[in-house]
Parts: sequence; structure tokens; C-alpha cells
Amino acid sequence: MTDGTAPHPPTTGDAPGPVAPNGRRRAATGRRRLAAAGLVAVAAAVAVTLAVRGAAAPACAAPLPRAAALPVAAAPPAGGATHSGKATFYDSEGAGGNCSRPGAPADRLYVALGPSEYASGASSGGFLDVAGPRGTVRVLVMDQCPECAPGHLDLSAEAFARIADPVQGVVKITYRAVVNPSLPGPLTFRMKEGSSQWWFAVLVGDHGNPLRSVEVRQNGSWRTAQRQDYNYWLIESGAGPGPYEIRVTDVYGNRATATGIRMLPGQVQRSKTRMYGAKPAARTTAPRKPSPTPATPTPATPTRSPLSPSTPSPSALTPALTDPLVRAAATPSTPCS
Repeated sequence: MTDGTAPHPPTTGDAPGPVAPNGRRRAATGRRRLAAAGLVAVAAAVAVTLAVRGAAAPACAAPLPRAAALPVAAAPPAGGATHSGKATFYDSEGAGGNCSRPGAPADRLYVALGPSEYASGASSGGFLDVAGPRGTVRVLVMDQCPECAPGHLDLSAEAFARIADPVQGVVKITYRAVVNPSLPGPLTFRMKEGSSQWWFAVLVGDHGNPLRSVEVRQNGSWRTAQRQDYNYWLIESGAGPGPYEIRVTDVYGNRATATGIRMLPGQVQRSKTRMYGAKPAARTTAPRKPSPTPATPTPATPTRSPLSPSTPSPSALTPALTDPLVRAAATPSTPCS
């Protein structure tokens, strides 16, 4: 897996040559260039001959070149859609992956996505429900798998064991993005090492859904930070010395604003603000004073004419409730919420 470091560009301006099977590039030889030139000359002579011989015939249109395959648009898995693919597994060895987490989650249930679904960090911090032959597991998007095609999930070894026998190595799966998963607590913020009032870079955690934007309030207005492929949000020119008011918006429209975030590079700061699903304060209800029991008057004995029909009692008019009550089926809790 990658560590968030951008690949180095080529050191020379020459175009790369063809790739050999072993991955090394080989250069074209002078003999191949001469052979190519000879073929061009022969082709030109043949073309002139055909033009002279077929001048009276109608010209034929040249075949159109085959259209190149369109690249797959990079985007994180969307909520509500179920995807099919395959799963393998790996071990991050406790590291936080390309999403720059301080470390792997405590339950070690995480996943690395291919470049098209990792989407330059846009999927970081979201969750997927992955179903395999053995069951379903919920995993945190924590890493990028550079060699994985769309639909190929590289799970942690622990997550893979939840859905299949690890001896299989590769299994067919279905998966979908989780919308508004349960949160472990309020939002967290971590200033990147090297941050200062002149260079602002923050990592947001415990947001549940993938994030759409991160903004910092400065001088009465909101400044938008730019997401980096290693999952930090950057303001190149800085946002002042702090403390900061940071507004976070996810891809489903949830928005939360945390205050009092300080410039403490390398330290995880837990705010008091949840991204969504804030627990309402418990209502305290004062105990009701018992009302005095009024004296029950003695009812007068009714008089009834012997000729009037007897009135049936209310219990005789009410049928017995014999139908059972419908009980709501409890939804089983999803593991690793």
C-alpha cells in the first residue's frame, strides 16, 4: 500500500521506450529504424502505383481509427448502490494507510481501494459493508491499492476472515457504501507536522461518511481547504495562529462546526461536536405530586321496574381480545458498527 507520498516524475525529458516483460524499458535499435524507413519507402511506391491504376475508380474512405477506451471516472462508492467484485487481503502492519490515519482501527477491520474508487482520497474515512461466502463485515476505507481494478477490494486479513476462509485467497463479493454509520464519538482533528499559522494542513477523523469539504473561518469569512490524496486538507497560505473554527460537510449533506481547535501539530484533538446523530440531552421531569384521593360517594341503589328488560353489563358487550399482538422483528446489529 502507499504512504501518501507522490511518485517522482521522470528525471529526463525523453519519452519512455517500450516496456520489456521484466518491467525494464528497452530502446529501439538503429537496425529497427532503418527497416522502418525501408518499409515507408515501399509503401509510398505501392500507393503511387495503385493511384495511377485506379484513377477511374471511386475513392474509398479510409477506415476510421478504433475509439480508445474511456477511462473510468474516479469516484467513491455511492450509498444505496450494490457493487460486485472480488476481495483479497493484506496486512497494514498497524500503519494508517494512504489516508494518513495515526494507525489502523482498533478492530483492524479496514479496506484498501483501487485508484478509481479511492478517488484521490475522496473515499477516505467512509465505510463499506462487504458480503462474501461466509458472511458480511463492515470495514473502514483506510488505504489505496494501486494495482486494484474497479471492484477489487483489498481487505485486512481480519476482515477477510469474517467473509471467507483465508485459504481461498480470492473470493467473489458484493459491497455497498454505508450511509450515516454509527460514530465512535465527536469529530477529531490532527494538524500535520510542519503546520503553522502560515501553512495549514488538518486531518479530520470520526466523520462516518466521506467528506465533501472542509472550511476554516478566518477574519469573519470561510476559507475552503483543498483535499490532498493523502487525506489532509490544505490551505497553502495558512489560516492564522488559531484557535480555529472548522466547518465540515460530508457527501450526504451533513454539516458540523467545531470550535477551539488549536495549532498542535501531530496531536489528535477531539472536539465536542458530532458529525451527525447528536444525542439529545436527557429530559428531567419533576416527579408529580400525588393528588389527594377524593372520598368515593356511595352510589344509590337504582330502582328498576320489574317489567323493564335487564341491561347487559359492559363486560358482556366487549368481546374478549384473543388475537395476539404483532411483535416487531428486531433487526440484528451489524458487526463492527
